Amino acid sequence: MMNGIAKNYNKTKIACYLGFITQAIVANFTPLLFTAFHREYGIPLANLALIPAVFYIIQLITDFLCAKFKNIDYRKSIVISEIAAAIGLVGLAFIPSLFSNPMIGILICVCIYAVGSGLIEVLCSPIIEACPFPNKESSMSLLHSFYCWGAVGVILGSTLFFTFFGVDNWKILACVWALIPLYNIINFTTCPIEPIVEDADGMNMGQLLKNQMFWIFLLLMVAAGASECTMAQWASAFAEASLGVDKAIGDLAGPCGFAFCMGLGRLWYGKKGQNLDLTSYMTGAGILCFAAYLTASLSPIPHISLIGCMINGLAVGIMWPGSISITSKLIPTGGTSMFAMLALAGDMGGTLGPSLVGICTKSSENIQNGLLAASVFPVILVVCLFRIRRYGR
Repeated sequence: MMNGIAKNYNKTKIACYLGFITQAIVANFTPLLFTAFHREYGIPLANLALIPAVFYIIQLITDFLCAKFKNIDYRKSIVISEIAAAIGLVGLAFIPSLFSNPMIGILICVCIYAVGSGLIEVLCSPIIEACPFPNKESSMSLLHSFYCWGAVGVILGSTLFFTFFGVDNWKILACVWALIPLYNIINFTTCPIEPIVEDADGMNMGQLLKNQMFWIFLLLMVAAGASECTMAQWASAFAEASLGVDKAIGDLAGPCGFAFCMGLGRLWYGKKGQNLDLTSYMTGAGILCFAAYLTASLSPIPHISLIGCMINGLAVGIMWPGSISITSKLIPTGGTSMFAMLALAGDMGGTLGPSLVGICTKSSENIQNGLLAASVFPVILVVCLFRIRRYGR
């Protein structure tokens, strides 16, 4: 029976894997172009900070709007996500030059592919959850590992392209990366997609918010998002500051190394997790994450601090997909609204955590103090898990 399931839904699995790789591309490619935008369009580097801000705001809005609707056509919506991602990436190569202020064109493209990224975040997890795979938690962890591999791939691939062909040819690379979502349109158009809730009538936002435990699940997701995204977004600056290397090396040692370790953590649980209790495993991961934050922030030895950053990647790997799996198991009729609100909570954590580090770093002029403040998030995660364990009993 397992072979039949794997054969029948293999295309669905591949489509969702490529969906998360697409999300990694749109999230990580444009920040690599900041110096190119500055040089080619004369945009001040300070203004380019608008790009990630607009990206995450549009993604949050997309999450929220999806949460308002409990009955979404998953096939049409996920196909739209891939179309939006492809249009946004290709548009980067052409649209900015159509405006007297190229920044307007860049932000238009960012808004388009951010909608695609938000839809992928909301839809791919429940699509996998609805497939009749024998171990949901392992499948979810394996799915989310492909965001990590996508991040590693786009950073390494872009770095190699720029090394051999020059940063000035970035427009060609933008079109090349767009081929992945374009190809994936075919996959999502033809793969089997099951109803998220058997009776196709999941809970709406109001019903979910009346469930007191759902607020614990949301807090769990905020803590998971903050624990992961804080180190992910500050890893490059942290590597530069700790090791005294230039940005290119910092990008490879920081965010690329972090994403690789996070991918390993998710891949390992995806392969071995069927024999483990997810709540206990996540509790251990939270404790390890806390220790990693302390190591990165308090160690006087730069290379030990960087090791702490890598260990953090291993620890946080299970947090986002694990939080989704635990919630969907304990609230099986949550439906689209539940998955959308979890994505919204995770993205809110992914905004809150890095912002806290930024505030603390600015006040103390020390990134390590900011990372020390962020160690509160894995503590919150562990507290939530203890409460959920009591609820599950």
